[in-house]
Amino acid sequence: MINLRKKYIASVVLLATSSIMASAATVPQQPNILLVVADDLGYSDLGSFGGEIKTPNLDSLAESGVKLTNFHTAPACSPTRAALITGVDPHIAGLGNMAELLAPNQKGEPGYEGHINSKVVTVAEILKDAGYRTYYTGKWHLGMSKDSNPQTRGFDNSFALLSGGASHFSDMKPAYAPTPEVKAPYTDDGVMIKKLPESFQYSSQYYSDKLISYLKENQHSEQPFFAMLNFTAPHWPLQAPDEAIAKYKGVYDAGYDVLYKQRLAAQKKLGILPKNAEGAERPPKGMAWENLTPEQRKTESKAMEVYAAMVDEMDVYTGKVIDYLKDSGQYSNTLIVFISDNGPEGHDIDEVFSSELYPKIRHVIDSTNDFSYEQMGRPGSYTFLGPNWAWASSPAFRMHKGFPTEGGTRSVAIVKMPNTKGEGRIVDSYANVVDLAPTILEFANVSAPKGSYKGKKVEEMSGQSFLPVLTDRATGEDDRIVGGELFGKYFVRKGDWKLVLMPTPWGTGEEQLYDLSSDLAEKYDLSKKYPEVLVEMKTYWKEYVAKNNVILPDWVDGY
Repeated sequence: MINLRKKYIASVVLLATSSIMASAATVPQQPNILLVVADDLGYSDLGSFGGEIKTPNLDSLAESGVKLTNFHTAPACSPTRAALITGVDPHIAGLGNMAELLAPNQKGEPGYEGHINSKVVTVAEILKDAGYRTYYTGKWHLGMSKDSNPQTRGFDNSFALLSGGASHFSDMKPAYAPTPEVKAPYTDDGVMIKKLPESFQYSSQYYSDKLISYLKENQHSEQPFFAMLNFTAPHWPLQAPDEAIAKYKGVYDAGYDVLYKQRLAAQKKLGILPKNAEGAERPPKGMAWENLTPEQRKTESKAMEVYAAMVDEMDVYTGKVIDYLKDSGQYSNTLIVFISDNGPEGHDIDEVFSSELYPKIRHVIDSTNDFSYEQMGRPGSYTFLGPNWAWASSPAFRMHKGFPTEGGTRSVAIVKMPNTKGEGRIVDSYANVVDLAPTILEFANVSAPKGSYKGKKVEEMSGQSFLPVLTDRATGEDDRIVGGELFGKYFVRKGDWKLVLMPTPWGTGEEQLYDLSSDLAEKYDLSKKYPEVLVEMKTYWKEYVAKNNVILPDWVDGY
C-alpha cells in the first residue's frame, strides 16, 4: 500500500477547566447534555456560518463555543439519527437504508430492519442507567413499533414524531401517506395520540416548549439531564407562521445565483472555508436565475422566504431553551451540541414522489394540498426548496441531501462545552456523527459498552470521541478510513483522499477520486492521474462493505 496524504489534526480549542476530564469521584456534578438536531439545514444557513438568515441565538452559541467545519453525517435523516444515537454504523444499527426506501434485496436482511435494532444500545439507555434524566422531543424516524420508539430506547419522557416528516402545523397531515385518512404518527410518552394539543401552534414552538416543561418538572433534581431537541424544520413541506415569513419578504428577489456568490464569499471571510475554495457546480436539475420566467422567479423567491422563516423560527425556539437553562442556573454546566442531520434538500417533488414509483402517495399529495402561490408556507401547502436554493445553501459543496458528496454529508456543527469560556474558535479536524455518542459519554464520564450490555451481546461503538480535539489533547495524524453508502451511492475516504461512486443518472456509474485538500467542491476527478491511489481506495471500500454488511440496492428510487 502507498502512503496516502494525511491531514494533521489542527486542534485549536483550549480547555478552560480540567474538571471535564476528572474522574467521577472528583466531579461534584456531571454535566447536563443538550443535543439539538436540525432537519435538512444547509451548511451556510446560519449567520455564524455565512448566511443572512437571522439566527442570533445559534450565532451566540457558536461564539461561546466551537464551530466544527469538517463534521459529517449520513446523506439522509434516519441513517444519521441511527449513527448519532448509537455510535454504530447505520448498516449495523438497522438503518442500512431508510425504511420507506428499502430495496427488494435488502428487506429482511440484518442491518436493514428499517428501525434501530436490538443489536445496539442507545446513548440514552446508557446515560439513564448511569443516573441521567433523559428527554426527547421532535422527529424520531428510527422506528414505528413500541420496541423502537424513544420511550423504550432510553428516554424517561418523550414527545415524538415517529415518521420522517409532517405538516408543521397542528393539522397532523403526514408528509407522505397512501390515503388521505392517515394521520401523522405522534407519540406522547410512547402512547400514540389522535389529536395534537391546543398549545401545538407550530412544530418548532411545541418541541421546544415541551422540552422546557420536562426540564422544569425536574429542575431541582440532583440528577443531570440528557435532552434531545429534534426539529423537523426546515424539512419539507416548507411551512412557517405568516409573521415569520413576512420578515423575509423581498430578501431573495435577486435570486439564488446572487445568494450563492454572497454566501461563498462570506464563508471564506469567516474562515469557514479556505480562501482558495471554489464554488460547487450547479446541480444537474438547476437552472440559471436569468433563464427563469417572472412567474418562476416569484415562486422561487417565496419558497426561499418560507425556508428562511423556518430556520429563523428554529433559532428563536432554540434560544428559548437556552434562556431557560440560563435562568435556572444550569447553562454553565451544560454541554450543548447543535448539528443538522444532513445537507440541504435539493430534490423536487417529482424525484421524491414520482407518479411511477409512488402513485398512491403522489395522488394524495396532489389532491389534498394547495399549491398556489398565495398559500405557500401556510397549513395545507406543500413546497420543496429545490436544487437551486440548495446549491446556494451549501455553495462550496457538490450536490445535496441524498448524495455521498460533501453537499450531502458535511453539516454545520456547534459545540458549547460546560464550564468554559469559548471564543468562537474554528476546528477543521474531521469528525463524524457516529463520534457523537462516544464523545457525549466521555464528557459524562460514563463508559461505553464493550461488546455486551446488561448481559446481552451488543455492537461496540465504531465512532471515536472527538473530545481530545476540543480540549487540545489530540496528537498525531488522523488516519481513519471512513466509508458510507445510501441509495446505492457510496464513498470512502482516508485523509484528504475521497473515492465516490454515483450511479446514473446522477453520476458516471464509475468510481471517481478527489483530493479534498484542494477540491472541496469535488470538481476534478483524479482517478486517471493517480491510478495507484484509486486501487488502494477501492480496497478500503471493499473492507468497509465487508465490515458493515453493505447490500447495494437492486432498484433506483427518487433519491
